[in-house]
Amino acid sequence: MFFASAPSAFQSAVRRPAYAHAGRSVERFLDDAMFGARQNAYTQDETAFTLTLDMPGIAKEQLSIAIDGAVVRIQSKEDAPRRYRAAYELPQDVDSALSEAKLENGVLTLKLAKKVPVNNATELTIQ
Repeated sequence: MFFASAPSAFQSAVRRPAYAHAGRSVERFLDDAMFGARQNAYTQDETAFTLTLDMPGIAKEQLSIAIDGAVVRIQSKEDAPRRYRAAYELPQDVDSALSEAKLENGVLTLKLAKKVPVNNATELTIQ
């Protein structure tokens, strides 16, 4: 009974590296999974950005998508069974009139049209 209740120094030294290593591998696995998901969720071409996000359990009526310049905010409404809230800042302004969103089988796909920059420069005549 004495030996079962008091762990020896040898037992703790043997167990400690095994647990520490397992913890780091789980963290590494989760980091890789999250980085891979983020990396695959964003693409762009000459005319648009495309964001693909997994949103299982949410209906299209339960989502709110707001575009303000180059920032896209996505959040679930209060009656939704799950809570989503994210904001993405894109490298260029988005044209909300030409953009579209589609929710199919729990996957939200946003095709965000790039806004064509307007040149407001005027040329001065030299006198």
